[in-house]
Amino acid sequence: MMSKKKGKIGIIGAGSFGIALARLLSSNGFDVAVWTRSAENARKFAEAHGNPEKLPGVILPASVQFSCSMEEVLSDALLSVIVLPSVHVRETARLMRPFLKPGALVTDCAKGIEESSLLFLSDVIKEELDDPSVVVLSGPSHAEEVGLGMPTAIVAASDDPAAAEEVQEIFMSPSFRVYTGGDVHGVELGGALKNVIALASGVADGLGYGDNTKAAMITRGIAEIGRLGAAMGSEITTFAGLTGIGDLIVTCTSMHSRNRRAGILIGQGMSVEEACAEIHMVVEGVNSARAAYLLSQKYKVSMPIITAVNEVLFFGKKPADAVAELMLRDKKAE
Repeated sequence: MMSKKKGKIGIIGAGSFGIALARLLSSNGFDVAVWTRSAENARKFAEAHGNPEKLPGVILPASVQFSCSMEEVLSDALLSVIVLPSVHVRETARLMRPFLKPGALVTDCAKGIEESSLLFLSDVIKEELDDPSVVVLSGPSHAEEVGLGMPTAIVAASDDPAAAEEVQEIFMSPSFRVYTGGDVHGVELGGALKNVIALASGVADGLGYGDNTKAAMITRGIAEIGRLGAAMGSEITTFAGLTGIGDLIVTCTSMHSRNRRAGILIGQGMSVEEACAEIHMVVEGVNSARAAYLLSQKYKVSMPIITAVNEVLFFGKKPADAVAELMLRDKKAE
């Protein structure tokens, strides 16, 4: 394995993926400190050496520290890793700003689009942190599998190739393969919108439909994401890679996917609120659905699955009626 540049890494967020990355990075030889919002959580997670509620079975080394002090977590850190629900990224980046080491890298693992501004999260972070080197880390990477050291491949994307390569060097391990890329917004679009398509795929499962339906959701879903990406200036090849079709496949097919699980419950008759409460974790597809629809309108791109998801989530359309309307749209070529 390649040699590592040792030092301290601050992980901002102690949810399932934050814990999984803490295990990976500590195994790679780094000093890891994890920020969580409350002193009580910091104490509980330190005692448990992890977050057994969000990521059971993953035990961190005693060397991994937990703190509710942003200053303590980011002091002298060569890299900060944001692993939060998308709705908390802006406010948390604002809290980080006074404590970032000059020249430190920032890596964003949050997936979503800010609804109020329609900004990608990397741009939100740049606004709040005065344009640091931001690297987006995205791809098919369930925390449950990363935390157990199962083989995973992911992409580090940045406008700064040297920053992407440094993050690649830091995260690479025998079980965690990192590719670099430069299409930052394409990577982010795939990561955000796959959650919305996964909701649709879950709804179809909840309605009792089969593999044909799921295959249609995945292939037509990536077609919608690719159309929007092309209209926004992204590279179409991005959506054929890990952060496009790769992430979409894993999120639409796995029971690790909270978006798919929420969709199943909605398809079975639960309200959106009931389904999200049942999952006990943030369902990012619900947060991203409106933004995805607004982007489709802004760029005048046809996105019928995204539109149908919005109608079910926010306008009371019955899931079975939404699927029927998708199937009965006017005839067209693929």
